[in-house]
Amino acid sequence: MLHVLFVRPVQICSLSPHSYGGLLECSNQGGESLPYRDASGNDLSTAWDRNGHCCNQESFQGHREWLTEVNYLGQLYHPHLVRLIGYCLEDEHRLLVYESMLRGSLENHLFRRGSYFQPLSWSLRWKVALGAAKGLAFLHSSKVIYRDFKTSNFLLDSNYNAKLSDFGLAKDGPTGDKSHVSTRVMVTYGYAAPDYLATGHLTARSDIYSFGVVLLEMLSGRRAVDKNRASGEHNLVEWAKPYLPNKRKIFRAVDKRLEGQYTMEEAHKIATLALRCLSMDAKFRPNMDEIVTSLEEIQNGKETEMDCDKLASSGQSMGRRSMGD
Repeated sequence: MLHVLFVRPVQICSLSPHSYGGLLECSNQGGESLPYRDASGNDLSTAWDRNGHCCNQESFQGHREWLTEVNYLGQLYHPHLVRLIGYCLEDEHRLLVYESMLRGSLENHLFRRGSYFQPLSWSLRWKVALGAAKGLAFLHSSKVIYRDFKTSNFLLDSNYNAKLSDFGLAKDGPTGDKSHVSTRVMVTYGYAAPDYLATGHLTARSDIYSFGVVLLEMLSGRRAVDKNRASGEHNLVEWAKPYLPNKRKIFRAVDKRLEGQYTMEEAHKIATLALRCLSMDAKFRPNMDEIVTSLEEIQNGKETEMDCDKLASSGQSMGRRSMGD
């Protein structure tokens, strides 16, 4: 039997009469398709749980992570968290139904090559980073530690607004006088804070380190870990760190596809913020509110510069016309 359970009140959805086989055929396994539309005309996307197509009796961890995602996304709402419409259960199978995120994951736009996935421009990258930062700041203010911040876990809508998804590893933060949550280390290699790896002590600053890794990925166009790179370049953080503090060397760490779209001052600001997030000592990492403020200043500075360029161009055009008159 197929059960379709809605987390928030919605009208009858065309999901209801479909079998699991129908959902399987329509879904593209990543929450990036548009297989369904509710009675109000809203597009919905079907997403698989993060551990594969189903959770069986031998996959208790997968089922637990699926339940964790349902619980968090069923209770939390923010413009930069993906909206969970409902979830479906059929025997051992598990499906989540999200709002439509037309442009898929940031990971695809940064690392996939092809006509559909064009490289994101400089300004779009930091718009996406700011949206993700606001979502993570909201989670931290709600005493939730995300624990799985990476480019594949934030999705983009048609206007490149970023929304965090996949809450299977999320944990409630420490309460009372506790400074951390003790957990079994569960992370994606390349994104985990060294202090968390060493001790299993999870804090909001663990997420900050992961955010710094993602900033580097967005700056460089390189994956956090890439074994296909030359020796000495497999680990992005280790490779990039020597270039980041030096304005004369920073260009070596910037995605070559972005040439001509940024100033060295802008690149240095991003690099400096990434370095702060990647501090080996957790107490020196900024909090998410500070990161949001920094990214807003960078974005506002870029917009001001563009406005000035437009005014200058307009002035030159008017000057030429006056001379013609």
